[in-house]
Amino acid sequence: MYKTFFIVNLGPKDAPTIVLLHGFPTSSQMFRNLIPALSHKYHVVAPDYPGFGNSSMPLVNEYEYSFDHLANVVDKFLIKKEIDKYTLYMMDYGAPIGFRIATKHPERVQGLIIQNGNAYEEGLLKFWDPIKAFWKDKTTENAQALRDALLTIDATKWQYTQGVRNIESISPDTWVMDQTKLDRPGNKDIQIELFYSYGTNPGLYPEWQEYFRKHQPPTLLTWGKNDPIFPEEGAHPYKKDLKNIDFHILDTGHFALEEDGDIISDLILKFMGDNSF
Repeated sequence: MYKTFFIVNLGPKDAPTIVLLHGFPTSSQMFRNLIPALSHKYHVVAPDYPGFGNSSMPLVNEYEYSFDHLANVVDKFLIKKEIDKYTLYMMDYGAPIGFRIATKHPERVQGLIIQNGNAYEEGLLKFWDPIKAFWKDKTTENAQALRDALLTIDATKWQYTQGVRNIESISPDTWVMDQTKLDRPGNKDIQIELFYSYGTNPGLYPEWQEYFRKHQPPTLLTWGKNDPIFPEEGAHPYKKDLKNIDFHILDTGHFALEEDGDIISDLILKFMGDNSF
């Protein structure tokens, strides 16, 4: 058994809901500044996935850590909370989780907010080569290479600071807090399983793209262009499939909210208002 920790900010009782889906290796804490910027007008929900943040962390021999499973957990969580209409904010891991939910329940999704979250092959460039090698050959050696490259404090700090305009504007609390969670006994095994499971996502890209073309959800895209993990090349293909897209490339890195949170929150408020959500 596990418990999902979540942050809920209630605006007006009839306020539209924005569901904030976090990335790796963080949690709902990545939205700590965005939530108060939105919650005066909107109902904001930010769940931590199992194994992340303050949710329960069953070990890999006790629980299936896959993107299918994480998406099902979030979907069941929203159903339990009787949230049946929402706009999805998806960043990094939040994208494959959110797109699974959107394709399952297109009638529930009022809009999409995409921030450095991939749905196109064009977005999987050089950074992904060792992870792709792991998808092809799930060996102890390939897993250890990913542990050494991606699960250390230096790697976590790099995610927050690479590509930003002003490194001094990024709080060290971000990577220190995330690394504290990664360093829990058994958590690195969880992350390795999810690195492997990420290999299931590219095969779903055509399904997600068909969802875009068929349902045309209003979409706001805010993308840190200096992100080496999900580079700008992954942002532009959305314009091929989505007709109602408000498209913004920002001069920052992977965790764009850290440096351009005010810009993004203003864009979200305008996007929600323009679409009468």
